[in-house]
Amino acid sequence: MDRETIGTSGLDPALVDAYRTADYHVTGCEPAFVLHVDERSPALAALYAATGSACSAWLTACNPASVLWTDEANDVAQRSLKLRLARGGIRGIDGFGADPHGRWPAEPGVLALGLDQALAGELARDLGQNALLWVAADTIPRLLLLR
Repeated sequence: MDRETIGTSGLDPALVDAYRTADYHVTGCEPAFVLHVDERSPALAALYAATGSACSAWLTACNPASVLWTDEANDVAQRSLKLRLARGGIRGIDGFGADPHGRWPAEPGVLALGLDQALAGELARDLGQNALLWVAADTIPRLLLLR
């Protein structure tokens, strides 16, 4: 398996590893599926084909800079993210990221179909995030570090 990270970072390597090994559950579509960094997703390829998409980004507004927020604050931030996507004409599919090792709590996320890499990075930076997943037409999620 190719392990590619886009960008350089001063982030704690354990934190970067947590992002890399997380399970990114896309639950707001049928069938639901899970994305893994650096692993091609046949389910995402099928979704791209069905929607005419050629790229996507996995984003969250929760826990900016990996500082844990309350559930209420995360809910408000996530609703704001989804509204921004909708206003930009970007279809967002709900899901959640989960740490298979249980060190971090699961947090809501959204797969933004058709969101190009530059805009995804800009939006994630605006949200105070350390990283995002970028997925090109090859349907291999790549970890994009922002700090």
